[in-house]
Amino acid sequence: MDRSRCTTILSRLLVMVLWVAIACEKEDKKSTIPQITLQSIAPLSVKEFQDSLEIVIRYKDEDGDLGSADPESKNLFITDNRMGLRYEYRIQQLAPTGAMVSIEGDVKVVLNTLAILDTAAITETATFSIFVKDRSGNASNTLVSPAVTITR
Repeated sequence: MDRSRCTTILSRLLVMVLWVAIACEKEDKKSTIPQITLQSIAPLSVKEFQDSLEIVIRYKDEDGDLGSADPESKNLFITDNRMGLRYEYRIQQLAPTGAMVSIEGDVKVVLNTLAILDTAAITETATFSIFVKDRSGNASNTLVSPAVTITR
């Protein structure tokens, strides 16, 4: 085999090895930012001080550090957009510390009662902004719920 052909084959082989290495490296990188989607919010019409509102979100966290073992820790946040009131909840630790595993699932939160803020109104609509934070302090995307009607 002549030297030129050997050089060409080796160059092509080197390019292929580098391409495989780069492709594998991209697959191994995990996002450190949790992602959430709204699965459901129900009912979309509640009676003031009587009905509960159930919100279900789906989470995905590729590095597995969503949730906390500390019962005082708050990592799920729901804001009533009418007045900026923030409800804080705890998602329990979902994977062992340092596991670096991808986790996903659903979390259900129940807002026990809602109230109409405008004292002259018979009905009022509210939307809610929702996000989570992982143990590293990374905040997820923020969801905004569909409008919920509150009646007297």
